[in-house]
Amino acid sequence: MSVEQPLWRALLAYRVLTCGYAVAIFVHAYGELRRPVPGAVFMALLVVWTLTTLGRVSCAERCTPVFLAVDLAIAVGGVLLTAVVDAPARIASGAFTLPSIWTAGPVLAFAIKGGWRWAALAASVVAAADIGERGTPSRETLHNLVLVWISAIGIGYVVEVARASERTLARALQIEAATAERERLARDIHDGVLQVLAMVQRRGDRAGGEAAELGRLAGEQEAALRSLVSGAPPPPPAEAGPVGPRDLRGLLAPHASARVTVSAPGTPVLLDPAVAAEVAAAVAAALDNVRRHAGERARAWILVEDEPDAVLVTVRDDGPGIPEGRLAAAEQEGRLGVAQSIRGRLRDLGGSAELLSVPGQGTEVELRVPRAG
Repeated sequence: MSVEQPLWRALLAYRVLTCGYAVAIFVHAYGELRRPVPGAVFMALLVVWTLTTLGRVSCAERCTPVFLAVDLAIAVGGVLLTAVVDAPARIASGAFTLPSIWTAGPVLAFAIKGGWRWAALAASVVAAADIGERGTPSRETLHNLVLVWISAIGIGYVVEVARASERTLARALQIEAATAERERLARDIHDGVLQVLAMVQRRGDRAGGEAAELGRLAGEQEAALRSLVSGAPPPPPAEAGPVGPRDLRGLLAPHASARVTVSAPGTPVLLDPAVAAEVAAAVAAALDNVRRHAGERARAWILVEDEPDAVLVTVRDDGPGIPEGRLAAAEQEGRLGVAQSIRGRLRDLGGSAELLSVPGQGTEVELRVPRAG
């Protein structure tokens, strides 16, 4: 239900009640009026107008600008007509105008329909009519006019805020519905298409020959489809320079293949462009080590975790693992792939790179870079 709809219902009740109140005041003062007949004609018009336009003030769509203008004109006309109908002494003493507090109804309609700017305009017109009818307004009259003016502007502003909140809520609900549908499709795809493609890849590798080529193509399609349903964005064009924070997912997505699985959050993992490039380079170095030391058939998994104070990237493979002491020996031989390309990069960023390897159970490289880096 619309947030502003209760305001329209309240305005409708206000118009009916204040119309009855204005009629009661007119009947009570009928014998003291200077020209009561024109006043009676106006009051009859006010009653007919109020009752026949109940549907107009039921919602914003029916309350058109033309209706608002006519409604305001009737209110202003009734205020100005009071100077003709009522006695000068009564007017000077602060007697009510013919429409009385019904006049605030059109101003409130302007506020609900168009916001605080429309409300300020309508309140100013009514204030000018009241001042013109009384000549020299009393302090009480000015007080009432300022009260109506401020109240109308306040209601108009509340309506604008309510409408903005409705739009935000509607957008959030659309995003939530789209996310739920995407998750449902991802589950269906995972339970069906991805499993079939993975099965074709495995059987093709075992069969060899032309079947191996078919398996390779199936593996590539599996990786592409998995990246699509996971929400990872495509890599940016090579010629486009980084502008603002970079999404680490976009830099790691190109590594996805038949033998490399990239798993990342559904929301952007934003880092400083230079930091994101260094982390991506460290991941590329870790994957290069997998290809060179674990073999072309080894599988690798890249997991990106977006923590509040740091970004964690884990690269794991199912290779034979690294024998104990092999890294130290490689560093003495001048092979600094792990020491410089991985650990050195993360150390320069203020982060860390931990390597865990068990012979026969593969290798895991954990890269952690702090947000402040």
